[in-house]
Amino acid sequence: MPMVRVEMYPGRTRQQKADLAKAITEAVVKIAKTTAEATHVVFVEVPKSDWAIAGKLTDES
Repeated sequence: MPMVRVEMYPGRTRQQKADLAKAITEAVVKIAKTTAEATHVVFVEVPKSDWAIAGKLTDES
């Protein structure tokens, strides 16, 4: 059972998540030779205040 975890900033619409889940599922099915029913996609929304790039919190200007 493939499980794909997508971490991103909050703010995507339900439709954007649905479209992304579909695209990810299709890619996993094709490449990993599995089924859509066995493929799980989990979205985790991480606030910018809890994310850092290059040692700097991304909510800092």
